[in-house]
Amino acid sequence: MLIYNQNISFVLRGINDVAFENRPMPKIDDPYDVLLQVEMTGICGSDVHYWSNGRIGPFVVEEPMVLGHESAGIVVEVGAKVRSLKVGDRVAMEPGISCRRCTRCKEGNYNLCAEMAFAATPPYNGTLAQYYVLPEDMCYKLPENVSLEEGAMLEPLSVAVHIVRQTNIKHSDSVVVFGAGPVGLLCCAVAKAHGASKIIAVDIQKSRLEFAKSFAATSTFEPGSGSAQEKAQQLIQENDLGSGADIAIDASGAAPAIQMAIHVLRHGGSYVQGGMGSDEIAFPIVAACTKEITFRGSFRYSSGDYESALHMVAGGRVNVKELITGSFAFEEAEQAFQYVKDGKGIKVLIEGAHFFH
Repeated sequence: MLIYNQNISFVLRGINDVAFENRPMPKIDDPYDVLLQVEMTGICGSDVHYWSNGRIGPFVVEEPMVLGHESAGIVVEVGAKVRSLKVGDRVAMEPGISCRRCTRCKEGNYNLCAEMAFAATPPYNGTLAQYYVLPEDMCYKLPENVSLEEGAMLEPLSVAVHIVRQTNIKHSDSVVVFGAGPVGLLCCAVAKAHGASKIIAVDIQKSRLEFAKSFAATSTFEPGSGSAQEKAQQLIQENDLGSGADIAIDASGAAPAIQMAIHVLRHGGSYVQGGMGSDEIAFPIVAACTKEITFRGSFRYSSGDYESALHMVAGGRVNVKELITGSFAFEEAEQAFQYVKDGKGIKVLIEGAHFFH
């Protein structure tokens, strides 16, 4: 039994109020659990939103909460019945633990479990801590050619894998992705890995579009003035999409993007909502009905998504390292959050707390 005397954690105490705390050490209470030393953690937009607003929809921060959920770490202790991992293994950490017993879990749709305990979603603490405990099957051993930085990137990549899976993409499909933030960019990369013939990234920031073109998009589109129908028609014409795109994905949550996405689709096309914005928007329902589009939501990730993400990175089909534009020491966590809030970079990582001074 290993003994540790500190678990330095980055804690959200209230709106715009964060601090470092020495939290109690997590313990292995289940024989299938492993204790991890967290090495790398990415900053997600949801982390920043909790910091700035104290809530996301129905999830309200009512007690101090450790932030972070995009992490990779090293196994430092294993439960008595753990067989797939050993001390010293480097792993990507899937940060949600479902009940494993309900119908949704048994279907493999454990992301829809009503009892999901997800890191850094109130009331559950996140992974921006020195140590964290997870079940062994929520830890994905990294092959030698995959770094801990890439391991932390598997979380947002798994979100993109799940979104693209929801489209039922086929080889040679044309795909339009709205929003060139980290998840939108990764959706472009996953669509490319699935053999999409055209991948058009749409955003209002030129710098993001330039990066998208160099990363995975075959072309880009910056919406100008005009109605959603007019802008959609312009995109279709500029990219020779005929009667419209096969697939549209919204990774922005912005109402104008969602409206344009419906109009950019061909009849019988597929639409997936991945971005979260306002609770309610004006929606072009007549166009959606007359085109008989398939509309699906997408929430986090489920059975097989993390494995797929890892195989894509390990096999060189998706290069997540290109998205990492900065890293901060653990003691600089608040500066890192401000950096992301200010819209700088694409994906920012925070190093493990074991170097904390």
